[in-house]
Amino acid sequence: MRRLILALTLFLAVVACKTNPFTGKKTLNFYPNSQIFPMAFAQYDQFLTENDVVEGTSEAKMITNVGQRIATAAERWLDANGYPGYLKDYKWEYTLVKDETVNAWCMPGGKIVFYTGILPICQDETGVAVVMGHEVAHALADHGAQRMSAGMLQQLGAVAGNVAIKDPQKRNTFNQAYGLGSTLGVMLPFSRSHETEADRIGIQIMAIAGYNPDEAAELWKRMKAKASQAPPEFLSTHPSSDTRIQNLTAWAPLAKQEAAKFGVTSFK
Repeated sequence: MRRLILALTLFLAVVACKTNPFTGKKTLNFYPNSQIFPMAFAQYDQFLTENDVVEGTSEAKMITNVGQRIATAAERWLDANGYPGYLKDYKWEYTLVKDETVNAWCMPGGKIVFYTGILPICQDETGVAVVMGHEVAHALADHGAQRMSAGMLQQLGAVAGNVAIKDPQKRNTFNQAYGLGSTLGVMLPFSRSHETEADRIGIQIMAIAGYNPDEAAELWKRMKAKASQAPPEFLSTHPSSDTRIQNLTAWAPLAKQEAAKFGVTSFK
């Protein structure tokens, strides 16, 4: 049984790789779009029935307009860099939900939700573009499927350990150590790497869409000022605000250079 689990894990790790077009790196992904997108779309539709969707307002229209500009910019970049048709299965949708939570999120396949609570932090259309670029980037890079794939490997590792260890006391010790170690040493860093990757891709495509990438760091300065005491970075799923501000400040000139390749040299 142990050998079967290990062999299955190795097989999945070897065959389930997909190239991230924005980084050129191989990513761990066991879930094809044809499998994960319908599940995500169904969950998104269910969410909309259970929450207060804002429709017809200037803010709701702004969310949709910015989302469309960002997605179009992403498609321009993909087409120009040898990935035509990459987005053919995506069904972009941008929804504003009345909720004071300071958050936005994206599901696989392009279903994006903004909560009204984040709009004061965004302040304007360019601020919305910062957040939208980040969320669109999560979809482009298949981060949802990658997290599910990593979770599967984490579970397989736990099963393998429990099968191999016969002594109940040692098995209990293993479970505690494995749970803590795999979370702090693998899953949380994996999540933080996705957030950093989404920041880098997002600032690039917002610039191609005509939004000023310098504003990305400014948004995170506002986010930092608004936030309560954050946990240490190594205990968090996200990089610290300071890390993000530093990164985005460094990446803004590079984003402008990338936008210039598409004839975009002035920004909102």
